[in-house]
Amino acid sequence: MTRQAGAPGAALDRTTVIGMLAAFGDRAPEAVDDVVGSLELTWLIAEVEQQYSVVLDLTDEQLAGIRTVEDAVTVLGAVLGEAKPEAY
Repeated sequence: MTRQAGAPGAALDRTTVIGMLAAFGDRAPEAVDDVVGSLELTWLIAEVEQQYSVVLDLTDEQLAGIRTVEDAVTVLGAVLGEAKPEAY
């Protein structure tokens, strides 16, 4: 079964991450650099939390390990898979 981005349990993929980063600064996806800056990372985490209705609890090591789009897909995807839905 394929899940939509933003749906509970949906996988976080490169296309989704690039789309989220493109929204930061209102850029085209092609203009997104592979290196993720600190402000972009903050934006990206907030976007993932909002779109997936979760709170991500990242360790310092996990945060330090996110330097590229691929790193973000790997680290945030793993944390997202373990995150519990946000209680309202």
